[in-house]
Amino acid sequence: MNKDIIAGNWKQLKGKAQAKWGDLTDDVFDVAEGNAEYLAGKLQERYGWDRDRAQKEVNAFERSLDERH
Repeated sequence: MNKDIIAGNWKQLKGKAQAKWGDLTDDVFDVAEGNAEYLAGKLQERYGWDRDRAQKEVNAFERSLDERH
C-alpha cells in the first residue's frame, strides 16, 4: 500500500495500528496521521527497539494492509 494511501485513509487504518501496537497512546496515532517515520520513531521510543526493527514493524504493517485489499 502506498504511503499516500495510508495517510489518506489513516482514520480507518488507525484502529488496526492501535490493535497491533496497543502500548502507543491515542495521541501518538492522532499526531502520526499515517506518517510512517514518526510512527517508527514512537515504536523505538516506547518498545525500546532499534531503528531497523521499528521500520521493519511499520513495513510489515503496511504489507499486511496490502494483503487485505
